[in-house]
Amino acid sequence: MERRLFVRNAGLAGVLAAGTAPAIVHAQANLRWRLTSGFPKALDTIYGAAETFSKKVREMTGGKFEISVHAAGELVPMPGLVDAVQSGTVEMGHTAPYYYFGKNDAFALGCAIPFGLNSRQMTAWQYDGNGLKLMREFYSNYGFTSFPMGNTGAQMGGWYRKELKTVADMKGLKFRVGGFAGKVTGRLGTVSQNIPGGEIYQALEKGTIDAAEWVGPYDDQKLGFFKVAPFYHYPGWWEGGPQLDLYVNQKAFDGLSAEYKAIIEGAAAFAHTEMQAKYDYRNPAALKQLLGNKTKLVAMPKPIMDAAFKEAMALYSELSASNPAWKKIYDDYSNYRREANQWFRFTEARFDNFMQTAKL
Repeated sequence: MERRLFVRNAGLAGVLAAGTAPAIVHAQANLRWRLTSGFPKALDTIYGAAETFSKKVREMTGGKFEISVHAAGELVPMPGLVDAVQSGTVEMGHTAPYYYFGKNDAFALGCAIPFGLNSRQMTAWQYDGNGLKLMREFYSNYGFTSFPMGNTGAQMGGWYRKELKTVADMKGLKFRVGGFAGKVTGRLGTVSQNIPGGEIYQALEKGTIDAAEWVGPYDDQKLGFFKVAPFYHYPGWWEGGPQLDLYVNQKAFDGLSAEYKAIIEGAAAFAHTEMQAKYDYRNPAALKQLLGNKTKLVAMPKPIMDAAFKEAMALYSELSASNPAWKKIYDDYSNYRREANQWFRFTEARFDNFMQTAKL
């Protein structure tokens, strides 16, 4: 009797805080959760993955489990997403994990690091290797669990007001580069800045920055970078296969029925696949249009990539010596990366190279 009175008077937030959620949530016929995105609505591919996820959960539960999706800044600012999910301010967040490397560099391993895994390798390491297990163990320190939910595929190397030709061109370059990658570009002499997507165009136009990377042709065209920075370098060696994650408050997730847990997992997996499908289908046409607007497509000079690779490997060794969480995850990550690249060079890379030079 006393427990029933407590539940009735405390409300869901109090019950979650008390750690008694499972018995309550299982008894509820309908749930209403909130998901905060790390992206603006204008980016229909990245932001849209959360909407796809929400729609699938609603469909699979016959409308009993509703998840409202909120763009970055609507409920909490993008930098506060992890804290909001951790505290239970919102039940869910959808973001690029490397944005939060300031909390611990190991966050970047759940998304992308320079010269890391490509998108297929990342999915393989997460789902069939130890990746998801290791990242969830790490995230448990922050009070949430995770589900892979999207990948852009290999990204472009960004927009530059002046063409890069030598390593010396990196020195003093005011470069908008997202997340963890700035640690490596900074070692080459860039002045790295992490500016939100919606503010990049203005910064490029005014000359506040000299260059900026975002994602690839489809999203970059929407943001209009080609109008203020003509040189489009490729590839984005710092983002060979960046994964997006769905973060779910652990107490809230533990309070779900087994059915609802499985539905979250399934809906996230669907959104994960759909996001890259959208990028792979839409980027070719967008690139063609950008070239029609006099964009100058330029390969990233190999000396720059060689220098960046050397600095990246040195950084990872330093982190392994100083950060136990990084070392535990990176050891497994790097072992798989080595094996995967040995395999891919005989199959995917060889096939792709032939097809991309064949006259179709």
